[in-house]
Amino acid sequence: MAQEAARVMAEHGIQDFRAAKRKAADRLGLGMACALPSNTEVEAALVAYQRLFAADSHGATLRAQRRAALRAMRTLAAFSPRLVGPVLNGTATAHADVQLHLFTDHPEAVALDLVDRGVGHDVGEHRLRLDAERFRNYPTVRFELDQQVIDATVFPLDGIRQAPGQPGRWPADAARGCERA
Repeated sequence: MAQEAARVMAEHGIQDFRAAKRKAADRLGLGMACALPSNTEVEAALVAYQRLFAADSHGATLRAQRRAALRAMRTLAAFSPRLVGPVLNGTATAHADVQLHLFTDHPEAVALDLVDRGVGHDVGEHRLRLDAERFRNYPTVRFELDQQVIDATVFPLDGIRQAPGQPGRWPADAARGCERA
Protein backbone atom coordinates (compact mmCIF):
# COMPACT_ATOMS: atom_id res chain seq x y z
CA MET A 1 0.00 0.00 0.00
CA ALA A 2 2.91 2.39 0.69
CA GLN A 3 4.09 1.99 -2.92
CA GLU A 4 0.63 2.77 -4.30
CA ALA A 5 0.30 5.81 -2.02
CA ALA A 6 3.72 7.01 -3.24
CA ARG A 7 2.65 6.55 -6.87
CA VAL A 8 -0.54 8.53 -6.21
CA MET A 9 1.50 11.34 -4.66
CA ALA A 10 4.01 11.42 -7.50
CA GLU A 11 1.59 11.15 -10.39
CA HIS A 12 -1.45 13.02 -9.13
CA GLY A 13 0.10 15.76 -7.07
CA ILE A 14 -1.54 14.75 -3.81
CA GLN A 15 0.59 16.23 -1.04
CA ASP A 16 -1.36 14.99 1.98
CA PHE A 17 -0.12 11.61 3.19
CA ARG A 18 -3.47 10.58 4.68
CA ALA A 19 -5.36 11.36 1.46
CA ALA A 20 -2.80 9.44 -0.61
CA LYS A 21 -3.05 6.42 1.72
CA ARG A 22 -6.84 6.42 1.57
CA LYS A 23 -6.78 6.66 -2.21
CA ALA A 24 -4.27 3.80 -2.36
CA ALA A 25 -6.47 1.66 -0.12
CA ASP A 26 -9.45 2.32 -2.39
CA ARG A 27 -7.46 1.54 -5.54
CA LEU A 28 -6.21 -1.71 -4.05
CA GLY A 29 -9.75 -2.68 -3.06
CA LEU A 30 -8.95 -2.65 0.65
CA GLY A 31 -11.52 -0.05 1.60
CA MET A 32 -11.27 1.55 4.98
CA ALA A 33 -10.93 -1.64 7.04
CA CYS A 34 -7.16 -1.86 6.77
CA ALA A 35 -3.98 -0.80 8.53
CA LEU A 36 -2.40 2.17 6.79
CA PRO A 37 1.36 2.42 6.32
CA SER A 38 3.17 5.13 8.25
CA ASN A 39 4.14 8.41 6.62
CA THR A 40 7.76 7.29 6.89
CA GLU A 41 7.00 4.13 4.90
CA VAL A 42 5.19 6.13 2.21
CA GLU A 43 8.05 8.65 2.10
CA ALA A 44 10.59 5.83 1.58
CA ALA A 45 8.42 4.39 -1.19
CA LEU A 46 8.20 7.85 -2.78
CA VAL A 47 12.01 8.14 -2.81
CA ALA A 48 12.24 4.72 -4.49
CA TYR A 49 9.53 5.68 -7.00
CA GLN A 50 11.33 8.91 -7.89
CA ARG A 51 14.64 7.10 -8.38
CA LEU A 52 13.01 4.54 -10.66
CA PHE A 53 10.55 6.62 -12.67
CA ALA A 54 11.72 10.24 -12.41
CA ALA A 55 15.50 10.02 -12.17
CA ASP A 56 16.02 12.38 -15.10
CA SER A 57 13.60 15.12 -14.07
CA HIS A 58 13.48 14.91 -10.28
CA GLY A 59 16.85 16.56 -9.65
CA ALA A 60 16.11 19.52 -11.91
CA THR A 61 12.65 19.99 -10.39
CA LEU A 62 14.03 19.85 -6.87
CA ARG A 63 16.79 22.36 -7.69
CA ALA A 64 14.21 24.80 -9.09
CA GLN A 65 12.05 24.39 -5.99
CA ARG A 66 15.02 24.95 -3.70
CA ARG A 67 16.10 28.06 -5.64
CA ALA A 68 12.59 29.47 -5.23
CA ALA A 69 12.70 28.56 -1.52
CA LEU A 70 16.01 30.36 -1.07
CA ARG A 71 14.71 33.46 -2.82
CA ALA A 72 11.53 33.42 -0.71
CA MET A 73 13.58 32.96 2.46
CA ARG A 74 15.77 35.92 1.56
CA THR A 75 12.67 38.00 0.80
CA LEU A 76 11.13 37.07 4.16
CA ALA A 77 14.37 37.13 6.17
CA ALA A 78 12.82 39.41 8.81
CA PHE A 79 10.59 36.49 9.84
CA SER A 80 13.40 33.93 10.41
CA PRO A 81 12.16 31.54 7.69
CA ARG A 82 12.77 27.78 7.87
CA LEU A 83 12.37 25.43 4.92
CA VAL A 84 10.33 22.33 5.85
CA GLY A 85 8.60 19.49 4.09
CA PRO A 86 9.32 17.60 0.90
CA VAL A 87 11.47 20.28 -0.75
CA LEU A 88 13.78 20.17 2.27
CA ASN A 89 13.95 16.37 2.54
CA GLY A 90 14.20 15.80 -1.23
CA THR A 91 10.93 13.94 -1.80
CA ALA A 92 9.08 16.81 -3.48
CA THR A 93 7.21 15.99 -6.66
CA ALA A 94 6.75 18.49 -9.47
CA HIS A 95 3.35 19.29 -7.90
CA ALA A 96 4.70 20.08 -4.42
CA ASP A 97 4.52 23.54 -2.90
CA VAL A 98 7.57 25.01 -1.22
CA GLN A 99 6.74 24.99 2.51
CA LEU A 100 8.19 27.58 4.85
CA HIS A 101 7.74 28.31 8.52
CA LEU A 102 7.89 31.97 9.51
CA PHE A 103 8.09 33.41 13.02
CA THR A 104 6.57 36.63 14.33
CA ASP A 105 4.19 37.68 17.06
CA HIS A 106 2.36 39.79 14.47
CA PRO A 107 1.21 37.46 11.64
CA GLU A 108 -0.33 40.34 9.70
CA ALA A 109 3.19 41.77 9.30
CA VAL A 110 4.02 39.02 6.80
CA ALA A 111 1.11 39.94 4.54
CA LEU A 112 1.93 43.64 4.89
CA ASP A 113 5.55 42.94 3.94
CA LEU A 114 4.40 41.12 0.80
CA VAL A 115 2.03 43.98 -0.07
CA ASP A 116 4.90 46.47 0.32
CA ARG A 117 6.95 44.36 -2.10
CA GLY A 118 4.08 44.15 -4.61
CA VAL A 119 3.75 40.38 -4.19
CA GLY A 120 0.22 39.09 -4.69
CA HIS A 121 -0.73 36.55 -2.06
CA ASP A 122 -3.59 34.74 -0.37
CA VAL A 123 -4.01 34.45 3.38
CA GLY A 124 -5.46 31.43 5.11
CA GLU A 125 -4.69 28.99 7.86
CA HIS A 126 -3.34 25.50 8.40
CA ARG A 127 -4.62 23.21 11.09
CA LEU A 128 -1.72 21.44 12.75
CA ARG A 129 -1.88 18.52 15.15
CA LEU A 130 -0.14 19.37 18.41
CA ASP A 131 -0.61 15.93 19.96
CA ALA A 132 -3.05 13.02 19.77
CA GLU A 133 -6.03 15.14 20.84
CA ARG A 134 -5.12 18.77 20.24
CA PHE A 135 -5.07 20.83 17.05
CA ARG A 136 -4.31 24.48 16.47
CA ASN A 137 -4.86 26.77 13.50
CA TYR A 138 -1.94 28.90 12.33
CA PRO A 139 -2.11 31.74 9.77
CA THR A 140 -0.64 31.18 6.33
CA VAL A 141 0.33 33.17 3.26
CA ARG A 142 0.53 31.64 -0.20
CA PHE A 143 2.20 33.31 -3.13
CA GLU A 144 4.07 32.45 -6.28
CA LEU A 145 7.76 33.06 -6.82
CA ASP A 146 9.84 31.82 -9.75
CA GLN A 147 6.83 29.80 -10.94
CA GLN A 148 6.71 27.92 -7.62
CA VAL A 149 3.94 28.15 -5.05
CA ILE A 150 5.28 29.19 -1.65
CA ASP A 151 3.10 28.10 1.26
CA ALA A 152 4.28 29.81 4.46
CA THR A 153 2.84 29.01 7.89
CA VAL A 154 3.28 31.76 10.48
CA PHE A 155 4.13 30.78 14.06
CA PRO A 156 4.66 32.89 17.17
CA LEU A 157 8.26 33.94 17.85
CA ASP A 158 8.68 31.39 20.63
CA GLY A 159 7.74 28.65 18.15
CA ILE A 160 11.21 28.91 16.63
CA ARG A 161 12.51 26.77 19.51
CA GLN A 162 10.11 23.92 18.73
CA ALA A 163 10.47 21.07 16.23
CA PRO A 164 8.90 21.86 12.85
CA GLY A 165 5.67 20.23 11.84
CA GLN A 166 3.55 20.20 8.75
CA PRO A 167 -0.16 19.95 8.11
CA GLY A 168 -1.24 16.34 8.48
CA ARG A 169 2.14 15.22 9.81
CA TRP A 170 2.18 16.20 13.53
CA PRO A 171 2.65 13.54 14.89
CA ALA A 172 3.04 10.99 12.12
CA ASP A 173 -0.06 8.83 12.12
CA ALA A 174 -0.93 8.62 15.79
CA ALA A 175 -3.57 6.03 14.88
CA ARG A 176 -2.59 3.59 12.17
CA GLY A 177 -5.89 1.75 11.78
CA CYS A 178 -8.54 2.65 9.22
CA GLU A 179 -11.98 3.86 10.22
CA ARG A 180 -15.19 3.11 8.40
CA ALA A 181 -16.56 6.09 6.55
